[in-house]
Amino acid sequence: MNAVLKPSLYEQLMALPEHVNGEILNGELYAMPRPSGKHGLAGSGLGFNVTGPFHFGRGGPGGWWIIIEPETHFVRNQEVAVPDLAGWRRDRMPSVSDDHRFEVVPDWVCEILSPSTAKKDRVIKLPIYARYGVQYVWIVDPLAQTLEAYALQQGQWLLIATLKDDDEVAVPPFDAAPFSLADLWG
Repeated sequence: MNAVLKPSLYEQLMALPEHVNGEILNGELYAMPRPSGKHGLAGSGLGFNVTGPFHFGRGGPGGWWIIIEPETHFVRNQEVAVPDLAGWRRDRMPSVSDDHRFEVVPDWVCEILSPSTAKKDRVIKLPIYARYGVQYVWIVDPLAQTLEAYALQQGQWLLIATLKDDDEVAVPPFDAAPFSLADLWG
């Protein structure tokens, strides 16, 4: 009798169709379709406003890598999150690996909520980010047009800002180059 080996969760994640995003969180595989237009618009707007001054140093201090949807391995091939955006201080991660896996814990992540992912982003991913020491998390809700910013304090999330509509975003770790939250809504 031949034993049939079940693929590992990571092998299952890698086998997902191209139009499906996947993550392995707390030992469970999550798969979801590509995000909506408003989700993408918010991500593009945020990426533009953070990447220029912090990734490239245009109008800001530089010193960061800002990556869209990085496959972040907190435990290689076992605890795999894909935040909408993530940032690493270059003094902690001097270069970006050629591999698709990011194994250095990000300094900042941003989750952009969709109705189908909001609960997972808040209830499952936030505690994982705290457990592995991500220092800042931003939660963007394109439908409510809000941004919540959290800082990790003694292993717990501390809400440091709640912004709405067209408020000015001058929030750590990217407070050196303020921008209007309205840039995310189109």
